[in-house]
Amino acid sequence: MSTTNNTIVITGGGAGIGRGTAVHFLDLGWRVCTLDKDDDALAELRDQFAGDELLAIECDVGHEHAVAAAFGQISEWLGQSPLTVLVNNAAIADPYCGPMEELTLEKWQGWIDASLTSTFLCSRAAIPLLRRGKQGSIINMSSTRALQSEPDTFAYAASKGGVSALTHSMAVSLGPDIRVNAVLPGWIETGPWQKQADRSFPEHREIDKEQHPVGRVGEVSDIARTVEWLVGEGAGFVTGQQIVVDGGMTRKMIYAG
Repeated sequence: MSTTNNTIVITGGGAGIGRGTAVHFLDLGWRVCTLDKDDDALAELRDQFAGDELLAIECDVGHEHAVAAAFGQISEWLGQSPLTVLVNNAAIADPYCGPMEELTLEKWQGWIDASLTSTFLCSRAAIPLLRRGKQGSIINMSSTRALQSEPDTFAYAASKGGVSALTHSMAVSLGPDIRVNAVLPGWIETGPWQKQADRSFPEHREIDKEQHPVGRVGEVSDIARTVEWLVGEGAGFVTGQQIVVDGGMTRKMIYAG
């Protein structure tokens, strides 16, 4: 049974950062709703948390009607209680789209819908539920790729840049009842947080660790704990911000030898 009245909705909660954040908040005693296209991944979560503290809904959050149906279920699950937090985490995980001149509009739209459009759709649906408590919080999962790029990642970068810009606009528009912030993860190892069929435990090279000023690659728990801080009382004066969680990697100047 849940030990608090706090509730959180996490999109893309079947794997990776979303899954790890869901488990983190379940361990804190929150009621958690996860939305994901992969029902096999959600089924594993349902088996792990068999009580009423978890609601796992199969949903393509880039589609308007699917989001409306999912939030209908969420509203019933909440009853008259407010929603405490929405985490807009869903995205296409692979940032590489190939050369711009070869990218189809359909594939471009896939990156935009998975991350940016879904953030709009889910936020729009969640706002009335968040306003009930007068102290709701939305966390939008952007990326350090909104700030810097590798070649041929422009669709992903554009979607995350849009999420970052949407964040400060939402913060100004939705306050004071709802605070809105973005988390920008850097290199986060998500292999251990995939569904069982895809799970992996990579061994990182020393060069992978050393390029981070903190001396290691990021873990999903680094992001989950950042979300926990942002939605807590200690961050009550924080809104419209982009919190970079990358081990200092984007602050490191690199020159070719």
